[in-house]
Amino acid sequence: MSSLRNAVKRKTHKERSQPAARARLGLLEKKKDYVLRARDFHKKEDAIKVLKTKAAYRNPDEFYFGMEKQRTKDGVHQARGDESNKYTAEELRLMKTQDVKYVGLKASMEAKKAEKLRATLHLVGADGLAEEDESDDEMTRGGGAGDDDDAASAETKELDPRLKKRLEKKRRVAYQLLKERESRAAKLKMMTSEMAYQKEVQSARGHKRKIKREKDEEDALPGLAHLKKAPAQFKWKRKRLK
Repeated sequence: MSSLRNAVKRKTHKERSQPAARARLGLLEKKKDYVLRARDFHKKEDAIKVLKTKAAYRNPDEFYFGMEKQRTKDGVHQARGDESNKYTAEELRLMKTQDVKYVGLKASMEAKKAEKLRATLHLVGADGLAEEDESDDEMTRGGGAGDDDDAASAETKELDPRLKKRLEKKRRVAYQLLKERESRAAKLKMMTSEMAYQKEVQSARGHKRKIKREKDEEDALPGLAHLKKAPAQFKWKRKRLK
């Protein structure tokens, strides 16, 4: 019976149109149109009511340091331009790529300087030590030559502690410089990988979520002792490719 009831032709109900005298006003407003208009009106009315309440309870003597940089025109607050929206996504991606290349270049330069300094560390103070050895040999060979030789050997012995102290200071400065260069190269390398990773995350598509690291896992990562936290990691949702 239900199939027969559905097969029977029913009357087509037409929506009531605008009366002829009001045809110039356009289509007749239906209830769903009125509901949308009423909700929008009450939403704006509530917003105005909240603003009036804030204005009534406002302290005329309140001050924030952000007010020093704000401007008003004819009593209306002028919003500051947002620098983040100044460039398009393509321009931001290009600038980030250039930044990654520049930081990578600086990292390679620091690594080469550190490698060159490490190769020359065994020569630091070698000349002074060679001169000291030669003077000791000469004193040994001419031990009983006379008063002049004794005076020269005495002067040499007096200079030896200062020479050793100077060489030790030179060596200490060289090792400190090597340590600073290696640390700077490691930081720049980590910064390069972090910036490149951020660029890939920014350009990648699909839903992703951030993976939280355990504190012990962060401490176990090599080369991250100078950083407060390890670089963030993301995991993308698997999506079947057609």
